[in-house]
Amino acid sequence: MRCVVQEVSRASVTVAGEEVGAIGRGFMVLAGAEDGDTEADARYCAEKIAGLRVFEDEDGKMNRCLSDVGGSVLMVSQFTLLGDARHGRRPSFIRAARPEAAEPLFELLCEEVRRRGIHVETGRFRTHMEVSLVNDGPTTILLDSKKIL
Repeated sequence: MRCVVQEVSRASVTVAGEEVGAIGRGFMVLAGAEDGDTEADARYCAEKIAGLRVFEDEDGKMNRCLSDVGGSVLMVSQFTLLGDARHGRRPSFIRAARPEAAEPLFELLCEEVRRRGIHVETGRFRTHMEVSLVNDGPTTILLDSKKIL
């Protein structure tokens, strides 16, 4: 599972003109499931998202996590994170999990972050979404459950 985690001062997602999710301070997370991902991959990413210490403390050091700052997460499913653009000009999405496998993993990811005490808003799976955000920092972290040492 791949997740792009961006620190934001605010973020929202709109579907067909309707705002379906919005947060203030926290993380905007784009999450993509890879073919072969399991519940363990979703749990790994959830633990990392909830525990990332990238918010500044009183000394200006990246030392605080979401719960320390009362932050929230806006989680948006993004199969294009698995796009492979190494050959040609059109990315291949062959490594992206099929929607039937990806949606339960995305839902588990959201639930696991919530279970850690973090408020989570979401977009809508398999819809065209418009995402707005204000990066703070900017701080952007790429998580990949397959790149575990």
